[in-house]
Amino acid sequence: MANGFRPVIDARQRQMAHPQVQAWWQALDCGFASVADVFEECVSEALGSFDKRRMDAYIEAARVIGKLGRGAEPLLAFLEEWPAVAAAASGDQEPLLPQVMGAIRVMQKSPNSKAITHFLQTLAAVARRLQSAEQVEIYIDIALNLMARTSGSVHGHHTTFPSPALPHFFDQAPRLLGLLSTAGLRNWTEYGIRNYDRHPERQADYFSLQSADSQAVLQRERHGTLFADVERKLELYLRALWRDSELLVPYSTAFDQLRKPVPYYDSQGMRVPDVLDDAAGISGLDRYRAVLAHMVGHRRWSQAQVADNWSPFQRMAVEFFEDCRIEILLMREYPGLRRIFLALHPRPQEGACDDETTSCLRHRLAMLSRALLDADHGYRDADLLDFVARFQRLLATGESSTAEVAALALAYVARTRRQSDQLAKVHFDDTVVDYRDDNRQLWKFIEEGDEEQAFDEERRLEAAEELRGLPPRRYPEWDDSSQTYRPDWVSVYEALHPSGDAARIDLLLARHAALASQLKRLLDLVKPQDKVRIRYQEEGSDLDLDVALTSLVDYRSGATPDPRINMSHRTDGRNIDVLLLLDLSESLNMKVGAGGTAGQTILELSQEAVALLAWAIDCLGDPCAIAGFHSNTRHDVRYHHIKGFSERWDETVKARLAAMEAGFSTRMGAALRHAGHYLDHRRADKKILLLLTDGEPADIDVAEPGHLRADARRAVEELASKGVTTFCLSLDPKADEYVRDIFGKNWRVLDRVERLPETLPSLYLQLTR
Repeated sequence: MANGFRPVIDARQRQMAHPQVQAWWQALDCGFASVADVFEECVSEALGSFDKRRMDAYIEAARVIGKLGRGAEPLLAFLEEWPAVAAAASGDQEPLLPQVMGAIRVMQKSPNSKAITHFLQTLAAVARRLQSAEQVEIYIDIALNLMARTSGSVHGHHTTFPSPALPHFFDQAPRLLGLLSTAGLRNWTEYGIRNYDRHPERQADYFSLQSADSQAVLQRERHGTLFADVERKLELYLRALWRDSELLVPYSTAFDQLRKPVPYYDSQGMRVPDVLDDAAGISGLDRYRAVLAHMVGHRRWSQAQVADNWSPFQRMAVEFFEDCRIEILLMREYPGLRRIFLALHPRPQEGACDDETTSCLRHRLAMLSRALLDADHGYRDADLLDFVARFQRLLATGESSTAEVAALALAYVARTRRQSDQLAKVHFDDTVVDYRDDNRQLWKFIEEGDEEQAFDEERRLEAAEELRGLPPRRYPEWDDSSQTYRPDWVSVYEALHPSGDAARIDLLLARHAALASQLKRLLDLVKPQDKVRIRYQEEGSDLDLDVALTSLVDYRSGATPDPRINMSHRTDGRNIDVLLLLDLSESLNMKVGAGGTAGQTILELSQEAVALLAWAIDCLGDPCAIAGFHSNTRHDVRYHHIKGFSERWDETVKARLAAMEAGFSTRMGAALRHAGHYLDHRRADKKILLLLTDGEPADIDVAEPGHLRADARRAVEELASKGVTTFCLSLDPKADEYVRDIFGKNWRVLDRVERLPETLPSLYLQLTR
């Protein structure tokens, strides 16, 4: 690191208010100025998820990454993304952090060290898609297998050439996992490795989704309903129908060939498959609903039984009987579940297991389970029919209980026991009910004593509230070359703008008194004059005399009076919300050299124009917000709130406007998306995002001149789809070359910057007419 950066970093360290943050900064032992700029905000976000011990592990991992010799980019990616990764992976970083650091060490020791940055940049998006530490570990294993098998060597002993596929794989991973399960991802990568292992160029095309083969295999592997696509629906289903808000955690069904995982629940959440295919005429979404309903039933009605003195066969019988009791109770509450349960429950054939060399207990229990649910089962076994009748009598008068059902199950095992039930060869055909969980919650063992696992977390650091700023909000960025989004690519840090001297704004308004007088006359013409009465209000600004007299008569005659004796008023004709977004990049410090404004900077002219506009909007009564932005790489986009929608044009807002400063660059797309985020939640009939800028999108970490322009165009299209009109007023005389490409018809170029104070308010009146 150049010696010139050390005073800057030391100064930033002194600005870190909290002693613990300074201690973590010293432990990080970092010399990158770009990391120092965002370190405190990253720590603030991490403290929302980690306790002190996990924070120390987080900082230590960051220190190791910072010493890899790969520059600031991988360290910034880890600091910004890891809290989101840990939160997505069921909120626990401990089982995942060693896996991630191990993968980084493996890549660092190979020729693939450049891929570390790609790995960390997309890890949060991948974790949000996979939703569990186990799934992320599978993803890492797939990536390391790909790296090992596609890295080249000269003599076949030591790898000397990096994998041409690995960086592309990491870049495309969020998109791939949006379409595939982890099993599908493994199959897709296997195809690319097998068919292009000796063709590096074609490998790169395949793993960047550029080749026809890659797209074809991707379509072939797409099947079923991915948990990530229906997670929100399932959460609402649990809350609305079952009044349960348990965390849902997916697991992969593809990597355990000996025993396929089955659903279950524990203190960490309800575990469900990552993908479910349509089956027996039931959609994948309804199969998920059946799985969750069954587990909810156990959580509601089952009681754990002491199992120390019961054999495995007895426990299996109890589980079958209890599962049927739960499903009967579920179908009583929601009869529509009967169709789903009966379609998914196998129908074992009577007499299919009569071999004396095979254990048939599971087959008999599956038949009994079907008979308990389906009145048209068609079985003729006398013992089965007897226990079906006894089971029905048990539930005829109420819910029964797990203990009563367990006694019935033990009686069934005792009556139907055969010598062959002890054999190792078990008849499994048509006996697996795949929407049922593994029933681990049904059992408790006395020998466990008080050694059950405790899930209480340590107390988190209480000083988080002393840290300045908010955690970053991350937005995607459009990559026009690949026609895909780079997920979570840009970090936007928002804060309330510092205050200055409000008297400066009053002086600026006084300088334009003549223009303000002219605007006032225009405003009087535009401002809605018609007032509409809203009658029959319990609370209002005026008393409605007619209603009040009627209520008084009712009261004195003994009838119940109408309490809605007030009325209020509203202005009819305008329902508009406007957000004024100011480009605060370094170029605003340039001076204007014409007319009476000679010597003024563009920033000062902008302050005058915004002050006049804010005053005008306040006169009209339209809700308006004002914000400014600038950027210093994708890791550090700053969004400053100057005026909120609910704030009036007062001394507080004037003080923030007076303190405006210009610096850094213009990453326009991220700022537009963040501003649109606030407009999207407004309920106005017309929503306008008015951008004031003096140049095209640019940032110091982007070499391609058209990349940020394409991203800004995409952001404008996204806002338009949400009903937000974006209009650009550009102060760049050369803006005609690019502004039409970004904003379509919604733009104007102001050739004479000195006319900005009069142009901006008049433009607003035209847009909101």
